[in-house]
This record gives sequence, C-alpha cells and structure tokens, in this order.
Amino acid sequence: MATTTPRQLTLLADNLQLSLLDRRRTQSLDVGPNRQQDAQITRSLKELQDGLEELEERENDLAVLQNYSEDLERLRPRYEQLYAQFHGEAPAAPLAKPSEAAQQRPVSQSRRNKSVRFRDNPNVPAEDDAEAVANRAALFTEQQRYIDEPERPDQSHLDNQQLYQSHNQVMQEQDDHLDALGQSVRRQRMLGIEMGNELEEQNELLGDVERGVDRHTTTLDRARRRLGNVARGSKDNWSWVTIGILICVLVLLIIVLK
Repeated sequence: MATTTPRQLTLLADNLQLSLLDRRRTQSLDVGPNRQQDAQITRSLKELQDGLEELEERENDLAVLQNYSEDLERLRPRYEQLYAQFHGEAPAAPLAKPSEAAQQRPVSQSRRNKSVRFRDNPNVPAEDDAEAVANRAALFTEQQRYIDEPERPDQSHLDNQQLYQSHNQVMQEQDDHLDALGQSVRRQRMLGIEMGNELEEQNELLGDVERGVDRHTTTLDRARRRLGNVARGSKDNWSWVTIGILICVLVLLIIVLK
C-alpha cells in the first residue's frame, strides 16, 4: 500500500469541496437526493480521515513531524469543515493535534517493531484480514460505472410548480450561456470588420504602388524609343561623318607639307 502524503490529501480535499458544491447546487434545484453522489462523498471523507490518522500515527518520527506538521495543522480543520458541510455538524471525535499526539507517544518509539506472522495454511486468510477483505469487496461493489452521459435526476416526485421552477432555472442558465456566446460572436464580428478595413487599406496601397510602377514603365519605354531613334540616326549619318573627318585630315596634311 502506497504511503499517504499531504499532497494527496490536499487533492482529495479539493475534490471533496467541488463535490459538495455540486451537491449544494443540486439541492437548490429541488431534484431530490443523489444517493450515488452522497455515497461517493462519504467514501472520500472516510479516505481523508484515514489519511490524516495515518499521518498522525507516523508523527512519532521526528523527520515526519518536522515535514508534515504544518500540513496537518492546515488539513485537520479543513476536514472538520468539509465534514460539517456534509453532515451538518462537527465530527464527534475530532482528530488530535500534532502536539498532543507527540506528547502521547514517546520519541524513543520512533521506529516501530515489525513482526512476521507465520501461518500453517497460507491459503486460509487470517481473522484480522477479514475486515480488510470485506472493505475491499464493498469498495469494488459500490464503485460507480463510468458512463458517457450521466443519468438525469428523477423528477417524477416533483409537482408542476417545482418542475416549472426547475425548468425556468435551467432555461435561465441556458440564456446566460447564450448571452455569453452572443457577446463572443459580436467581438469576433468586430475583429473581422477591423481586419476587413485593414485589408482594404492594404489593397489601396498596393493599387497606388501598381499605378506608380505603370507610370515609370511608360517613361522608360519612351526613353528607350528615343535612344533607338538617336542610334538609328547616328548609323545612317556615319558615312558622312567619316567623309568629313577624312577631308579635315587631308586639309591638315596639305597645310603641313607646304
């Protein structure tokens, strides 16, 4: 059997608190008691009590007392509070405090003496194990099977007024959920409108850039055509330029030779 730790007991107490809140909500709807839920809460309270008692029995160990004393001080009143919420009264035998438990047990017994009992017939369970076997069998028989959809509470014993109030409360809760969903849809719609406006602005900017590129492309085309015309004119007049250059050279030679 695994050793109980304060963390496990804290998680168990949290689950108990949620179960008690759910039970209180069910009672406020006047749908009748839920025996399976009450049985589960009773078992959880018993597990929490047994876990606290186990930690208290280990308080004679100085290391355990030093590590768990604060957790026990916090869990003990919480167990009493949960017990009172479920049963309507405080537990009849409150758990002892760590200081009282330490005074009742001497420190010299910090280590328990372990004994081994031999049986003539190991197949026959001992008498002191009968209670453990019975508890184990009861635990497995009382466990609730998991179902995808929980059973609806029996409302056959309710009169028309109680049914009307129960249905009104359920419809009110559904209206609240629908209102919250409507607000979420409206927020999503506003975000969609804002995103659409931003996309339109981006499209306008892209259109301006495209028109500017078209203007520059037209200007470059005109300049390219002009350069082509100049190149063709220079090619056509190249022979006359050559003749002029040769005449100039000939004149210079005549002047130099004279």
